[in-house]
Amino acid sequence: MTETTKTIFQKFEVRKSKAQKTAFIEYIQQLASERGYSCRVEKGSMGARNIVIGDPDRAKVVYTAHYDTCPVMPVPNFITPKNFFIYLLYQLALSAVMIAVVLTVGVGIPIIAGQAGLAEEICDLLVLPSTYLALFGLLYLLMAGPANRHTANDNTSGVTVLVDLLCTLPEEKRDAVALVFFDLEEVGLVGSSAFAKAHKKAMKDRLLVNFDCVSAGTNLLFALRKPAKKFAPAIESAFPGNVNFTVEVTAKGVFYPSDQMNFPCGVGVAALKCSRFGKILYMDRIHTPKDTVYREENIAYLTEGAIRLIDLL
Repeated sequence: MTETTKTIFQKFEVRKSKAQKTAFIEYIQQLASERGYSCRVEKGSMGARNIVIGDPDRAKVVYTAHYDTCPVMPVPNFITPKNFFIYLLYQLALSAVMIAVVLTVGVGIPIIAGQAGLAEEICDLLVLPSTYLALFGLLYLLMAGPANRHTANDNTSGVTVLVDLLCTLPEEKRDAVALVFFDLEEVGLVGSSAFAKAHKKAMKDRLLVNFDCVSAGTNLLFALRKPAKKFAPAIESAFPGNVNFTVEVTAKGVFYPSDQMNFPCGVGVAALKCSRFGKILYMDRIHTPKDTVYREENIAYLTEGAIRLIDLL
């Protein structure tokens, strides 16, 4: 594990509050300054602060990762990028559970109030506000609840890929690359949306490779948006499969919900597990305290491949 990775896990693994994000931003700015990079913070809606290193308007490739931390959840976000039906079923099941919780609270509060002696008419009036209260409370927990304190895969893994690139890029390659740490991915791709808007002309045909959850699996998926297919041969050459990793570069039948979706030539990179039966690629544990798997070999492989890719573009 690199010294910068150790520092990030020790001091900056949780990046959710304004103070925590500010401390992380200052750390990245310090690293960039020590290595002679230009570094700035670009602001967006909802208080988003993107950290931009290099010049994305001139770079050959833009490497990105989101640095914000999600709230802790009792169940994981379960993603199957090549099987949208299973992903959809899981999301529907979660939605059904949340609706059941809201309705239970909405009806339960008036029942408890009735048992406490309140008049039936008053209890009936409590149903609607109780339901709204439960709904907004649940939404608050989903978006602004207590931070997940274990973020090894989501997305300290992606962050450390960018930091390792920052620390190891040969000087002659620096002008060809921009590194961008996105904010507020977890609440709806807010930071990347602001960046896409600010650099719309430049990003129309520029390759953007987004590292999100890349340390908890040996099946590396490069999910391409259709306009990015022209970059597939270069990506395949830069990231060849080997005895340790299975690599797939595809735009067909794949759905990976992350920041690359805001860019025409976006590529989302994820590390996935493979089920015994049916050979279904999946991601689990994220958004829960079990997000603790950090495979150093994944980070090294992706960092080395990202450097090779520069010369192939």
